[in-house]
Amino acid sequence: MTEKLYYTDSHLFTFEAVVTDCREGKDGWLVELDRTAFFPEGGGQSADTGSIGPARVRDVHEREGHILHYTDRPLTVGECYSGKLDAEQRHRRMQNHSGEHIVSGLIHGLYGFENVGFHMGAECMSMDYSGELDAGQLEKIERLANEAVRANLPVRAWFPEEAELAHLPYRSKKELEGAVRLVSIPGIDLCACCAPHVSFTGEVGLIKILNAERHRGGVRLSVLCGLDALEECRKRQESAAAISALLSVPRDAVVTGTERLLAERDSLKERVAALSMRLVESLAAEQAETEGNICVFNPGLDEVASRELVNRLMERCGGFAAVFTGSDEGGWRYIIGSRHVDLRIHARTLNTALQGRGGGRPEMIQGQAAASEAAIRTWAETVRLG
Repeated sequence: MTEKLYYTDSHLFTFEAVVTDCREGKDGWLVELDRTAFFPEGGGQSADTGSIGPARVRDVHEREGHILHYTDRPLTVGECYSGKLDAEQRHRRMQNHSGEHIVSGLIHGLYGFENVGFHMGAECMSMDYSGELDAGQLEKIERLANEAVRANLPVRAWFPEEAELAHLPYRSKKELEGAVRLVSIPGIDLCACCAPHVSFTGEVGLIKILNAERHRGGVRLSVLCGLDALEECRKRQESAAAISALLSVPRDAVVTGTERLLAERDSLKERVAALSMRLVESLAAEQAETEGNICVFNPGLDEVASRELVNRLMERCGGFAAVFTGSDEGGWRYIIGSRHVDLRIHARTLNTALQGRGGGRPEMIQGQAAASEAAIRTWAETVRLG
């Protein structure tokens, strides 16, 4: 069996090992070693990547006690190679995973909630808990978590004997059989875990709760730690600086500036809506009553105004009333209504003539058209439905 070096030294990023097996797989080769520092996927944490000699290690999995390294080329069985992990990636993952233990241990100790889900994604960690936490509780957890980092507490990982294990109140998401590996942070957490961790909490660095949302009767937290948290804070700081520049307000006043901008937008929307209705009244008044069809083109009308105009024009025609907004270059959006014809029956014929698609109710349909304005006008003047 492969010796698991990541259990004894999580900071071991280079090592020597002998290839014990190499066989071709689906997308490369499956390599086994007599010893490895590559952590296989497990416990919510992705596998390490790196290299073994000239081969690139793309993924690592444990299958029935065998640790399989997925490589991009074969390696010679019996030969000794140098293994090298992507150290920055491994260390960031350890920062995040150890930070998760700190947060989960504090939540369990203070509020009794269990960690019922954990995933370390490319963007952040998601952590699910069995109860809800309010903003004040989350602020307290975040502060205490960062105080635990400042205290630089030792992080111990070990396999206790069966007799010792029986008396230890450790956290675990599921019932475990056989040897159980525990990770301890004194005064904070004791949890079963197979993943590599930092040696002291000070290595974790900043712990930042990014978001909290209700999830299956509990709460789901999005969290980042260490350099990942630092980079996320930098991104948000840059965004805040850019927004403050766009709004011409100090950075600490971006909320007030945004609220002002939204109020101005709402006021403008109300004015535009009022002007649109005045335009609708004017356009409707311009149309003489007819036994035929009425077709109006106006690029500036929104859907609400177009629908209102169609409703008014339907009273002035014996056929159908159509309003088109858009352009020949970008295409047209249409709303067509009639008091006299079941338009839903004729929708396919209409869309064929308009080179478009759409549908709706018997008295009104809407959709898109690719035909030119000239072609649509000619069609509207000549077609008779019913």
